[in-house]
Amino acid sequence: MLVPLLASLIPALASAQSNDIAVVVNQNNLVINVSAAELRKIFAGERSSWPGGTSIKLLTRGRGAREHDCLLGLLHMTETEYEHYWKERSGVGTEAPVTLPSNGMQKEAVQAFRGAIALVQMRDVRSPMRVIKVEGRFPNQDGYPLR
Repeated sequence: MLVPLLASLIPALASAQSNDIAVVVNQNNLVINVSAAELRKIFAGERSSWPGGTSIKLLTRGRGAREHDCLLGLLHMTETEYEHYWKERSGVGTEAPVTLPSNGMQKEAVQAFRGAIALVQMRDVRSPMRVIKVEGRFPNQDGYPLR
């Protein structure tokens, strides 16, 4: 009786886990948790370095990707506002996010840049990406803010 019950829960758990958007960093990054407000500042380019001084490298997915939609929600912007915002920021010397067309390229970039941070669907997280907590919670935990 217990086995069928557990088996029936596995698809729901896998679904919840795979639909959440994880915040991933380079495996050498010592950060383990960020607040939603800190994450917003990071992806808005208002914070340019990690504790310890490593420069933050923003990696994003392009239009149409679920991660991109999540990013727009996090920043409280429309696509047009986001594009305009980064044109202005780039004009004053802020490095714009690197937009990557695939999860594989995102994985490689997270590995290559010590200060990298990206939003990735949980089902697409691969080693050596390291998932960090947001508001003290990992993806698939109750109260996780990036769904």
